[in-house]
Amino acid sequence: MRKIDTHNKSEWLHNGKVVPKKDIIEIIQRFNIQINNLTQFLPQDRVSEFAKLAPVQLLEETEKAIGDPQLPIQHHALVEKSRKLKNIEVAVNMNGETLDREKALNSELEKDVERVRQREELLSKVECMRKKLPWLKYDMKKAEYMEAKEVEKDAKIKLDEAVKTLKDLKEPIEKQKQEKSLLDSKCKKVTNLIQDNAKQRMKLLEKKNHLGVQLEGKYNEMEDLKRQEEFRQQRILKAKEELAAAEIELQNLPNYEPPRDKLERLRSQITELQIFANQKRMQKSEMEKLINQKKMALRQCIDRLKDMENTKYKLLQALRNSGTGGIIDAYQWVQQHKDELNKEVYGPVLLEVNVPDRVHADYLEGQVPYYIWKSFITQDPVDRDFLVRNLKSFDVPILNYVRNEYHFKDPFEVSEKMNELGIYTRLDQVFDAPDAVKEVLISQCGLDRSYIGSKETDKKADDVAKLNILDFWTPENHYRWSSSRYGGHLSAIVEPVHHSRLLLCSVDAGEIEKQRCRKEELEESVIALEESFKSLLMEQKHLENEGADLQRQREEIISVAQEKKRTQRELENRLNQKKRKLESVEKEDDLDTGMAKLIDEAAKIRIQRLQYAIAIKDLLVEAVRYKWSLAEKLMASIEFDAKIRDHEINLKQHEKFSQQASLHVEYCKKEVENHREQLSAAKRHAESIAVITPKLAKAFLEMPTTIEELDAAIQDNISQANSILFLNQNVLKEYEHRQEKIESIAKKLEADREELKRCLAEIDSLKESWLPTLRNLVARINETFSRNFQEMAVAGEVSLDEHDKDFDQFGILIKVKFRQAGQLQVLSAHHQSGGERSVSTILYLVSLQDLTNCPFRVVDEINQGMDPINERKMFQQLVRAASQPSTPQCFILTPKLLPDLEYSEACSILNIMNGPWIEQPAKVWSSGECWRAVTGLAGD
Repeated sequence: MRKIDTHNKSEWLHNGKVVPKKDIIEIIQRFNIQINNLTQFLPQDRVSEFAKLAPVQLLEETEKAIGDPQLPIQHHALVEKSRKLKNIEVAVNMNGETLDREKALNSELEKDVERVRQREELLSKVECMRKKLPWLKYDMKKAEYMEAKEVEKDAKIKLDEAVKTLKDLKEPIEKQKQEKSLLDSKCKKVTNLIQDNAKQRMKLLEKKNHLGVQLEGKYNEMEDLKRQEEFRQQRILKAKEELAAAEIELQNLPNYEPPRDKLERLRSQITELQIFANQKRMQKSEMEKLINQKKMALRQCIDRLKDMENTKYKLLQALRNSGTGGIIDAYQWVQQHKDELNKEVYGPVLLEVNVPDRVHADYLEGQVPYYIWKSFITQDPVDRDFLVRNLKSFDVPILNYVRNEYHFKDPFEVSEKMNELGIYTRLDQVFDAPDAVKEVLISQCGLDRSYIGSKETDKKADDVAKLNILDFWTPENHYRWSSSRYGGHLSAIVEPVHHSRLLLCSVDAGEIEKQRCRKEELEESVIALEESFKSLLMEQKHLENEGADLQRQREEIISVAQEKKRTQRELENRLNQKKRKLESVEKEDDLDTGMAKLIDEAAKIRIQRLQYAIAIKDLLVEAVRYKWSLAEKLMASIEFDAKIRDHEINLKQHEKFSQQASLHVEYCKKEVENHREQLSAAKRHAESIAVITPKLAKAFLEMPTTIEELDAAIQDNISQANSILFLNQNVLKEYEHRQEKIESIAKKLEADREELKRCLAEIDSLKESWLPTLRNLVARINETFSRNFQEMAVAGEVSLDEHDKDFDQFGILIKVKFRQAGQLQVLSAHHQSGGERSVSTILYLVSLQDLTNCPFRVVDEINQGMDPINERKMFQQLVRAASQPSTPQCFILTPKLLPDLEYSEACSILNIMNGPWIEQPAKVWSSGECWRAVTGLAGD
């Protein structure tokens, strides 16, 4: 049993226990239950499909349902092997013909092939001789290389001798240079001592001159000191006079008292004005806030009024009034987050649709469900998931549109018959919308199957259905036809056309007028507040100006008082400065003390100058001694230079000879390198032509040993080869290619023949096992079917349609006749009526009852369409066949049964009762009473 919960999740039970789905599948396979096999499960709507089964298909279904389970497997294997056998036979015939044809063509080319091979042998010999030619050139280059190496060796010996002689000449020169270098270092040391002596003398001389300058300065200071004493006396007298004048000026300065009462009065007035000004500022700030609030309310009111007058807002308002409270917030959210979406998002759908005609708007709104109008349409699965997550709280549907690139619609055309009935267009042609929105509306609401007619269509509504138009609109009614699943008859539903509430909606005019009045009130209020704000600003400015005037008067009074105090402080400071100056002048040293100090300093300077003069004399004596020693060392250095110069002249001559020897060696090396490169190039060339192998070396021994003789031999062989002529240049290639093809075809032909024998043996083996069993089963089915059919009608038989080794064409033929004068005809939908097909089908199923290898079989409403006589006979045969032992259970599902049918003990009848008034009849039925008691109770 399978349970499906409200979340569309399944639970499988077997014998009351929950098991996995794979266990149920294994049980179905183990019991050979085939849901799609019409011989086991035959619904009412597939009876005609059973009659349409081809003989081949009927054989396959029968093999699966009855007898040995190996039969369908063996049948399938025989079909595959017979196809394989046909392919192999075709391949064997084609390969045999191809092989004979290729052999005949090759036999014609054998003489030409022999001449070609002789010519190729001569050319091969020429090619081998040409391979030796670069190796002979290599040997010649090798001899030249060895000769150059000998010349290089002699040049190196001469160079070594010259280098040894040069070394012997350099040793005494180096020794003399070392002695001269030592002597030069001593000269440099003496020179440094002379320079140090001169520097010391210059320093002592500078110090001596500096002391002379100091001594001259002391003498000048003594003269200045005498003059300064005279000037000091004059400054003391002048300072006393200035001090007396400052004391008099300070005594004559009048006292000044600031007007404190006036200052206090001005301060209190300024404070009072500041308090009034602050009050005005606070009033101005509050009024500014009030004006901003009123302006904000005015802007909101204007925006609200624009929205109310806007068409989209009208549509959104209509959706909100119809029950979708969050539609406006959802629309605004989508507009704000458009940049986060991958593709264009449309919605709500009501905003995207434009219907020019009011009547068509009524039709379209009546055809499209309400949930579609408030939906948003995405074109990308990621956008859909994004909107579903974020618009969940707004309760709006999200639909995803996927474009079908390969779906093309035929253009709409109105036929003549439609015009006669008043039909002039279709519902998908009367509105404009983006492609995605239009496709969603068409696919979800069937707009391409709903037509629009005129009042004439109302009068001819019954004739419209004959054109296979099952949905159309007229100015007054909406017509819909539906087809019954069982009888196929049509039933119509006619509904009145309602006026559109969404597509042609408008906002309440009273609400718009109310918003306009509010806007005027807010504008007047803002103007009045701005006037009050200007007057308040002028009052604040007047108070601030008065306060500024009073503050300026107060600051002038304070400035005058501060100026008086500053003048008095300046006079007092000047008096103190004069006193301090007089005291400092009086405290200066007198003339005698300064003069004695200068005399002592002059005596010390004279003594230091004498000491410096003695030191300079000693340094001059030492400098003379150093210069004498330097002159001796310079003379010795000059003698070393003359000796070294003579040795170097001799050395240069030997160096010149050694350099010539070195150049000769370098030249010899270059010559050797050139010969080596030529030798390597000759070897690479020879190796590129041919690498010497033992076989090739042996062939080289039989060829001429000089280049001239080898060239002559090559020309002789070429002449012989050119004397052999033939027309087809590619004859050898054709012969060898065809020979390879012959060998390949021969091998494949042999393999195909072996495969053909093996395949024939396998088919014969399988056929001996499968065909007798199948013939036996068909004979048993035929026996039962013929006997049962004689009871029901005139005659019927089941036969096996055999086709030798074409096993894919084997089938079962059901032949019946229902009239004495007729012939047996194969069961089909063209020759028999629905009732005859039902009788034939159920009799065939009854014939399979004792052969079916499955636990149960199901037949749905097979008795529908039969006449009562055939239905009663059919039921008796079905009861008899299903009641036999060791046969599968047989379930017949039907809404009715004939009265007074005969049942066996093996039969059970299950009545399914459902409904709010069925409880009491169900109790009566379960107690064993007859149907009359049940119906009587229901009547009460």
